Amino acid sequence: MSKLTLSIAMGDYDRTRPIHDGRVPIDGVDPVTMLLSPEEMFFRVFRHEAFDVSEMSFSSYCVKLARGEASYVAIPVFLSRAFRHTSVYIRTDRGIDSPADLKGRRIGIAEYQLSANVWVRGILEDEYGVRPSDITWVRGGMDTPGRPEKIAIDLPQDIRMEAAPEGDTLNAMLARGDIDGFIGPRWPRCYAEGHPHVGRLFADSIGAAEDWYRRSGIFPIMHLLGLRRSLADAHPWLPGALLKAFTQSKMMAQAALADTSATKVTMPFVEDNLGRARALIGPDPWTYGVKGNETALDTFLDHHHRQGLSPRRLSVDELFHPATLESYSL
Repeated sequence: MSKLTLSIAMGDYDRTRPIHDGRVPIDGVDPVTMLLSPEEMFFRVFRHEAFDVSEMSFSSYCVKLARGEASYVAIPVFLSRAFRHTSVYIRTDRGIDSPADLKGRRIGIAEYQLSANVWVRGILEDEYGVRPSDITWVRGGMDTPGRPEKIAIDLPQDIRMEAAPEGDTLNAMLARGDIDGFIGPRWPRCYAEGHPHVGRLFADSIGAAEDWYRRSGIFPIMHLLGLRRSLADAHPWLPGALLKAFTQSKMMAQAALADTSATKVTMPFVEDNLGRARALIGPDPWTYGVKGNETALDTFLDHHHRQGLSPRRLSVDELFHPATLESYSL
């Protein structure tokens, strides 16, 4: 029997490279892999259903699922996770000294529905009493004018949303001081270039994230793996095969990261930071599967619904293909 040829879109990560270069095969599959940026992947998958298998925005998937429009079914392979205390940038010349000082400010965002932004808004509300309605949101492209939401969304009436001026970008607006801050998964270019009046709200973002983790137990999930629903129905073995392969690929990346004979990433102090992460989160800081991730998943679903992005409160049980919720044991 010939293998199933599938197009697979994913980011260029250490945890996906063994799938891309063939070191980890997918049972029954002849993969055609593409390493793409999140922005390109998500636009193409949610606008045009362009891939058989794709890394997906957790938030945008929930928008589609809650509306009954999900053409893909998720697999609990969390290809992107990040503590988002690093994602809040401010003008340091505006008297913003604490999260509470964001109330009444104009904050730039590339898209309201981005998973990173859902997490940041949830943290600001739960931890500091700053509700989404306390901020005026200015939506636009970071470096290219006119970025649209990848999926049209209907926001609550108390959310104040402005479009960036035609032809303008959020990076330029932040650099000039036309907005008071920016929230998003990528840092604004003016911050990376050392703008004297642009900094992070949480100056010690690692310390803030570690403190929050000790209290919440959450390592935030950003991206899932999605499989075209029609393929899952036609080939019931496929969701499990994908979970198996991507888990093996991640394990291979983790083994390489822990090999201290020669650093596998271009960064000093790798073993020290790995030890710090394991001391905080556990021996496997980047877990796949539902078990052990229930709190992170449920918290995100709460935020997503409260922020008006999902018209009904989704449950963890309906997120993932049933075949990926359990596995055999010896």
